[in-house]
Amino acid sequence: MYPVLPLAGTRIRRPSAPWVMALLLGAVITGCAGSTRTASITGTSPAPAPDAFACVRDQLKAVDFAQTSYDVDQLRVTARKFDEKQRRPDVQFRRIVDRLEIVVAPGTGNAVTNITVDAKTFAELATHRGPTEEQEKTSTTARAAAQTILQKCSQPVDSLSVPG
Repeated sequence: MYPVLPLAGTRIRRPSAPWVMALLLGAVITGCAGSTRTASITGTSPAPAPDAFACVRDQLKAVDFAQTSYDVDQLRVTARKFDEKQRRPDVQFRRIVDRLEIVVAPGTGNAVTNITVDAKTFAELATHRGPTEEQEKTSTTARAAAQTILQKCSQPVDSLSVPG
């Protein structure tokens, strides 16, 4: 076999370095510029951490989220809510799943307790491998639930309303 050579009088050009660098930089910026898919909300509570944790667990029921797990030692709780009413033109789409991940930690300074709520939304798909979840932009339902829980559990305890 003979090597393929360019025609006489033609030159093989390589892309210039600045052009290649600009293209790579554009790809990196585009990849990093995606929107945040998790809404993270942080607040403080004047109640001690165990009381704030109990408040969080009670408020999950009030916002119609089902608790999926909790850790009393680390004061963490997770919950989810299914939205069966939403429809999409995708035969694999099954439902929307809103998830809350809540961490209650002892505070520092003037804050007695810190509460962090991460709200996430997933589209559940029925694939040939079984149920699959793809994270989406956080829904208004999940954001509102996170705000409500944080607001209700950040209020000071009224000593006059406590019996005894």
